[in-house]
Amino acid sequence: MKARVHVMLKNGVLDPQGEAVRHALGALGFDGVNGVRQGKVIELDLAEGTSEADVAAMCEKLLANTVIESYSVEMG
Repeated sequence: MKARVHVMLKNGVLDPQGEAVRHALGALGFDGVNGVRQGKVIELDLAEGTSEADVAAMCEKLLANTVIESYSVEMG
């Protein structure tokens, strides 16, 4: 079984990497980009029987810094 975890900075948290990407896109002539938020995707290969609650616990303890990041889990 696989799980995909999407981790993003929470709204209101400064995203210097995203701002650097937005600036670089503008320098390359892509003027229509008003904002960029950069995050990460973590793919987990899980043993059968691993629940979404187990993955959420992994996020809370290690995969996401829940003070400044939010996460979502896709199981499949």
